[in-house]
Amino acid sequence: MDVHLAIDSAVLLLYFVLIISIGLYMGRKEEDLKDFALGGRRIPWWAVLASLIAAETSAGTFFGTPGEGFTHRNYTYLQLAIGTIIARILVSYIFIKPYYDYKVYSIYEYLTARFGVATKNAASAVFMITRLLASGARLYFAAIALALAYEMISGAKPDQMQTLWIYIGSTIAIVILTAIYTTLGGIKAVIWTDLIQASIMIGSAFIALGLLYSAIPGGWNEIVARHGSFHFSDFITTGFDPAKHGWQKILGMFGIEYTIFAGLFGSTFITMGTHGTDQDMVQRMLTAPDIRRSRRSVILSGLADIPIAFTFISIGILLWVYYQAHPDPTLPKTPNETFCHFILYQMPVGLRGLLIAGIFATAMGSLSTAINALATSFTRDWYEPYINPNATSKQSLHAVRRATVGFSFLMIAVASATSYCVIVRPSLRIIPIALGIFGYTYGSLLGVFLCGIFTKRRGNNFGNIVAMIIGFVVVAILSGLPNGIAGIFGGKLYTQPAWLPLMEFPWWICFGTIVTFSVAILFRTSREHRPPL
Repeated sequence: MDVHLAIDSAVLLLYFVLIISIGLYMGRKEEDLKDFALGGRRIPWWAVLASLIAAETSAGTFFGTPGEGFTHRNYTYLQLAIGTIIARILVSYIFIKPYYDYKVYSIYEYLTARFGVATKNAASAVFMITRLLASGARLYFAAIALALAYEMISGAKPDQMQTLWIYIGSTIAIVILTAIYTTLGGIKAVIWTDLIQASIMIGSAFIALGLLYSAIPGGWNEIVARHGSFHFSDFITTGFDPAKHGWQKILGMFGIEYTIFAGLFGSTFITMGTHGTDQDMVQRMLTAPDIRRSRRSVILSGLADIPIAFTFISIGILLWVYYQAHPDPTLPKTPNETFCHFILYQMPVGLRGLLIAGIFATAMGSLSTAINALATSFTRDWYEPYINPNATSKQSLHAVRRATVGFSFLMIAVASATSYCVIVRPSLRIIPIALGIFGYTYGSLLGVFLCGIFTKRRGNNFGNIVAMIIGFVVVAILSGLPNGIAGIFGGKLYTQPAWLPLMEFPWWICFGTIVTFSVAILFRTSREHRPPL
């Protein structure tokens, strides 16, 4: 065991040395904020493509998507990938050109030109709070590997307090390692390390799928015998309840997470929000030399989502079959941890180290861009206008690096809180957590951006802020958030009407966007912010 552990540790150490070295080398000679935030707009489109894939495929995907396959034992989650492709085409032709035309570093600067400073500040604040919570929560997922590794090495399952400290220690290590090259190298370091991390992540997933399939006695015949034949309903579902009629039949569809309609509409709005109005994603797109190459990377990243998601869901389904054929009394109760359990106990030595490196690759890839985007948005939207309006290029560069360090500490705090929640409630599933956080606020962001892009005379600072608040409140009610919070304290604020079912997370951004846009267009744009007809 000691020799095996040494080999796996050596593989993991080599990965960390490689990533940090490449990050520091590629990000050298940062001269100003433009270099730090946009890489001088000199990044090849294929590197931007890899960076987008790395950012989207977090440790939540690495564990959460197999967890969905293990739990549901079907491919209905793949329906959401349909909307991601549709949305990326829309994003590439609706959002990217205005961002290039206005030469923005932070995309919320566009809102200053279109509506005014107040709308920009509101949108930037919503982004920073939401991205901090979402990315911090995802950090917990990577720590799963070390918590289970501790159990394997020590031979004893850690108690809740020990598990919490393992998660916190893992989080601190991941953040420090990522912050080193992100702080010094900026977006260039982020993108080039993302390229390596995406390759490791995808390669390790394919290796895991092949080894898992070969470990099932009887192969495909055993899979069918255990699972049953795969049918159309294992891939496509409508969510319609045959026992209901009329509007109740349609409304019931919104209470199911994975349906074809959630894929066509709900997922389209989710991806438009995350890829059109989130500085984290858009900042990568703006590093390409021109609009055409930026569009290419965005659309191709959507097409790549389908085989990647299919691979991870297949891993989850095969895990279920494997553990049906090989019952394991030590199998974790939480589906999120099943894949990691298999990696640690069943993977060959060396490959196990590579798979664990793949886990950290997904975590570091999504984390590096998150803290880079947060630091860029803070510097451009808050430091330069308010803290130091006369900042020189060097001062702004120092400020963005300090902000990177600051947001790294905040990420650790959020990840620690998430770890505590999941330890206390092990039944929590990763994908709804990771996507649900965006759902409450990104509809408000997307609605305001669409008002600015699609209208010339509608929307103003006051109306936009009112619209964003109303959009958030509507989503909170549709999702049952107030009762969820009250339930923590043993209470209940109101009774949900029978005609209004609780909506699942794929629909939250959709309805938040529709409500925000509908309210925003009721207000007229002030004369000084009207774009030319």
